[in-house]
Amino acid sequence: MTDRKPRTIAEWVTFGIASSILSTIAGLVIYVWASERHEPPAISIEQNQEIRQTQGKFYVPFAVTNTGGETVESLQVIAELRVNNQIVEAGDQQIDFLSKDEKEEGAFVFQRDPRLGELTVRVTGYKIP
Repeated sequence: MTDRKPRTIAEWVTFGIASSILSTIAGLVIYVWASERHEPPAISIEQNQEIRQTQGKFYVPFAVTNTGGETVESLQVIAELRVNNQIVEAGDQQIDFLSKDEKEEGAFVFQRDPRLGELTVRVTGYKIP
């Protein structure tokens, strides 16, 4: 058998520091995993800004928020302008990626004034990665 030298104080201090760092990282990973909401996505859309007119076009701003627990991708948003119960203009946009509690903003551009008809902005679908 070989004789082993006893560990020095510097080795024990280094071992203690490394162990505490590793324990802290492991604890944080477990905390994040345990506190994460394991819920399906919940998408909300809002139009809280005024429609603005610039150079004969009408800009309709909107904001989409994922209030659920899972990330979505390829989120499809459409806007339809109805006058006399007929769709006279429509547009669609795709948001590539929306993680939980993330908010994306955009705008639809119309040739006609959306305030003179019935404007609907809604989410039509998404994929879960």
